[in-house]
Amino acid sequence: MGVTVHNPLQTFPFGNRFWFEVPASGKQKNLAEEILKVGNGNISAKIFTFRELATATQNFNSDSLLGEGGFGRVYKGRVHNVNQDVAVKQLDRNGLQGTREFLVEVLMLSLLHHPNLVNLIGFCADGDQRILVYEYMAYGSLEDHLLDESVSKEPLDWNTRMKIAGGAAKGLEYLHDAANPPVIYRDFKASNILLDENFNPKLSDFGLAKLGPTGDKSHVSTRVMGTYGYCAPEYAKTGQLTTMSDVYSFGVVFLEIITGRRVIDTARPTCEQNLVNWAQPLFRDKRKFTLMADPLLKGNYPLKGLYQALAVAAMCLQEEASTRPLMCDVVTALEYLAVNEDDGVISNDVSNSFQYQ
Repeated sequence: MGVTVHNPLQTFPFGNRFWFEVPASGKQKNLAEEILKVGNGNISAKIFTFRELATATQNFNSDSLLGEGGFGRVYKGRVHNVNQDVAVKQLDRNGLQGTREFLVEVLMLSLLHHPNLVNLIGFCADGDQRILVYEYMAYGSLEDHLLDESVSKEPLDWNTRMKIAGGAAKGLEYLHDAANPPVIYRDFKASNILLDENFNPKLSDFGLAKLGPTGDKSHVSTRVMGTYGYCAPEYAKTGQLTTMSDVYSFGVVFLEIITGRRVIDTARPTCEQNLVNWAQPLFRDKRKFTLMADPLLKGNYPLKGLYQALAVAAMCLQEEASTRPLMCDVVTALEYLAVNEDDGVISNDVSNSFQYQ
């Protein structure tokens, strides 16, 4: 996460309830104590010892491994006195997620609570260990079910896809509208959307989250971070970040959900390797909308629902940030979509708003 060098303190107000300040330096003598102090008594996460988490994961046994990435490894575990399965993320000490990101994630998930945000149960900051303990999400990530061809799972049906998209949108809406200043998630992608046994989605991995602009400022400036393909064009070019950057990223993921295609896929023909570039000309021709539906759906989707879903994706992917909808409007559109799944031709109101420029 980018640190504003010229500003040694970053102030975080959430609603009218409390304020806290995050030191720019991550080199605290006792990080756990620092987190509690910074959280001003509002930290709900438990503090675990390394020994407790080693026991919970059978010494981080490979049999308990759920997955790994640039940040480190995630294990399934069972912690004493916590009557539920947990996911234990042990950050690689030489990996991509440093102390600063660890600190932000603990603070964000301790102070922000919503059904579509993953629940942080606790953390460990013993010595140089950086470990996060989350609720266990039984069905893994959206990426596992939607984009991982090596995993033999039943393809997601249309209604489940719309349910996941709607819940993820509500998570972003909460970050943008409930927090003051708004929280910009900055790393919205399929692998960060976790699913429970009922396919309810929850956003995870808040290490790159950033507070939005305050007062009369229109954006915050920061070095560009996130995942290639999901970043909004204006953010990638200038480093100027707004909540509209998240809206664009949502549009990319929603297009992945509809099409079953990865945002960047070098295994495809050159003209199809970038999902957004491939979709642009198809957005402009209603006769080709059905070509964008995931073939794994085998045509089992409401035609009107497909058109309207593509309309939402197209509006989120507008080149100009100011022309994209707010996340609250996206949530409303997806709720409308969920209760109007009847088949048929595209309606005039949707047709008129369906413009991709």
